[in-house]
Amino acid sequence: MVRRILLLVFLLCAGGAHADSLRLVVPEAKPVVGEMIPVTLRGEYTRLIALETLTFPNSDDYDWMQLARDQWRDEQIGGRTVRVFERRLAVFPRRAGVLTIGPVVHHLTLVGVDNLREPFDVTAPAVTLPVAPFPAEGRPLSARSLTIEDTLSAAPGALRDGESLVRRVVLKAAGTLPHLLPPRPILREPWLISFVAPERRETRLTPEGPVSTVTWEWHLRPKTGEPGVLPAVSIPWFDTVTRQMRTAEIAAIPFGYASFGDNRSGVDRLPVADLAAGLLVFAAGIGAGLVAVLAGASRRRAGVLRTLRRLSPFDPARRRLKRLARTGDLPAIRRAADRYLRRRRELGLAVTGRETARLDEILYRPSEGIAPREAETAIRGLLNHR
Repeated sequence: MVRRILLLVFLLCAGGAHADSLRLVVPEAKPVVGEMIPVTLRGEYTRLIALETLTFPNSDDYDWMQLARDQWRDEQIGGRTVRVFERRLAVFPRRAGVLTIGPVVHHLTLVGVDNLREPFDVTAPAVTLPVAPFPAEGRPLSARSLTIEDTLSAAPGALRDGESLVRRVVLKAAGTLPHLLPPRPILREPWLISFVAPERRETRLTPEGPVSTVTWEWHLRPKTGEPGVLPAVSIPWFDTVTRQMRTAEIAAIPFGYASFGDNRSGVDRLPVADLAAGLLVFAAGIGAGLVAVLAGASRRRAGVLRTLRRLSPFDPARRRLKRLARTGDLPAIRRAADRYLRRRRELGLAVTGRETARLDEILYRPSEGIAPREAETAIRGLLNHR
């Protein structure tokens, strides 16, 4: 009888020792740097738990995140009802070599005899696994899948004069963290004006792990309208499903104003009225020159011509600038302003060099921020300059 009682006590103690346990469950694999390692922390308890706290340890060797809320449930193990605790995590190794995870301590407060509380710690031993180097040069990027969404606000090779192109690229990767996605590509060309919006990095939890996205946005405008090509951007990444390197690409795009091939939509061709006025001024200049020659004033011919042109009521450059101010065609307005100021310098009129400062401020900022009358107001100030 005594032997049976001792055996029963032994079995109860042995069963309790087996059940009150905590362990790290890690798949048998050889991940590469940056690859998500699914980790499950599992505890099995037989005693009544009043309180519990558990903090997963940080490390310089990995990044980690919790994938879901802790789960508590009852299971039948060895013929006994056991309280099971599970926490699902994802670990991302930062470097190659042997990776150590843990140990992890679960701090419990148990309900003892006479409802007394007693502290009780259960420790999950550390686990180790080998991590392979990232199989390519450059910044490691490992994911289950990776997609690129490239959205353009207009046809990039056929922009209207003065139009800005808004390019938005969304990079989405499953099985990685937002800060492990690559940095924003640099779109820089000698003929390009580029404004960038702040990037956005986000993550969404799924049962299979995090899905991270980064959004880049550029406001692009040609400097001269001359057509060019924005080159492609390649993003190498390791596919954790096929265990192979792959390359995602932000496609190359043609870029420029549609009007460039048609002499910039004819913005450099004078209308009939301006051409007639110009011919009249030209004829007046020729006539004044002949008068000066006949009068024997050849040494003062240039001064006489400047005086006649200054007093002439016909100024095609001024008329053209006023007409374009109503169209909102900023590049054409800027070129017409240069012609107007060049004529003033030729006539000896005052030019400070700061007349186009306000116009340049409007021209070289995103077009969405331009008020309808801003360009016209800037031109009116330029023409009223004396």
